[in-house]
Amino acid sequence: MSKQEEALQDAPKFRFWKSQMELNGMKINGIKDFYIRRRQNGEVLFAMLEVDADTPEGDKIPPALFLKGHAVSMLVCLVDKDTRQKFVVLVKQRRIADGSQTYEHPAGMVDASDLPDEVAARELGEEIGLTVTASELTRLNTQVWHPSTGTSDEGMYFFFIEKEMARAEIMEFHLKNMGNQAEFERIISVVATMPEAHKLITNVNGLLLHFLYLKHVGDYETMKLL
Repeated sequence: MSKQEEALQDAPKFRFWKSQMELNGMKINGIKDFYIRRRQNGEVLFAMLEVDADTPEGDKIPPALFLKGHAVSMLVCLVDKDTRQKFVVLVKQRRIADGSQTYEHPAGMVDASDLPDEVAARELGEEIGLTVTASELTRLNTQVWHPSTGTSDEGMYFFFIEKEMARAEIMEFHLKNMGNQAEFERIISVVATMPEAHKLITNVNGLLLHFLYLKHVGDYETMKLL
C-alpha cells in the first residue's frame, strides 16, 4: 500500500459501519477484505469484505458485505416561469452491473465525516452543472434509509430542489456532457417531464424519490400520471 492510500480501518465509512455493528451488540471475530476501490486521492470508495461475526443471540451472520457507505440522491425540478410546467434533470450513464444505459437522479456517495446536504449540493454542480447551496435543498427523509436489508451497509438520503427558470435556460441542461474522466465517469444530463422521467428510470431509489417529492409538495395531479 502506498503512503497516499487510506487504510481500510481508517476509512470513515468503515469505522462508522463497525461502530454500528458494535452498538447493535454484534461480536466481530474477523474481517477479510477481498477488493478495495479507492478514489484518486487514495480514500476508500467501497470494499468487498468477508465478516465473521456473531449476533447477541449467538448466531452467525451471512459473511459477505459490500461496504459502500451512505449516499445522496437529488430530484431537480426546474419550473418554466411562463407555463409553470415542471421538468426534472436526470443523468444518463452506464450501469456497472450489466453495462446498460441507465437514467437516474443526480447522486453521490457520502463518507461518515461528510454532511449529506453539502455533498448533495456539490454533486449537483459536478453532475449537471447546477450551482446551489446546501441551504436551498429540502431533505425528504428524516433518517437514513437502507435500500437493502441484506449484504450492504448502503444508506440513502433524499433531497429535492425547485428552481424557476425560462424555458431556454431549462433546456440548457439537456444533453450536457458531464462526469469526471479521472473517475471514469461518462455522464449525459437529460431534461424530461416527470411522467417521462418515471418511464426512463428503472432503479427503486429514483422511483421512490418521485413519490416523496410529489407528496411533499402536494402535487397529486402529476402523481396520477406516473
